[in-house]
Amino acid sequence: MGVIQVNGIRVYAYHGCLDEEGRIGGHYRVDVTVEGDLARAERTDKLADTIDYGRVTAIVLEQMAVRSNLIEAVAARILDALRKEWPHGFTWHVRLEKEHPPIPGAVDSVVYSVGG
Repeated sequence: MGVIQVNGIRVYAYHGCLDEEGRIGGHYRVDVTVEGDLARAERTDKLADTIDYGRVTAIVLEQMAVRSNLIEAVAARILDALRKEWPHGFTWHVRLEKEHPPIPGAVDSVVYSVGG
């Protein structure tokens, strides 16, 4: 078993329940972890035998471009798209962080994680 982590995918996107979030947008960070049997890639040294983290990043960017009210919905969409791209034998985890959310108080970020 092996683990690939694609951490710190930075995106400017327009998610949130407030109208201004849809107009102004905000900063987000997405981390993706995938666990599975990567022994073949270890032996062959071929991209076709592993998870292409360039494609992982592209999927995250595609899904982050679709506006949602909740980061929970965005993270679930990302997870679904990853599972569709690589449907067999992998366990995925998506962590989505919204930096400086427009809520009362000094809050650095809010995070939602999904997967399994």
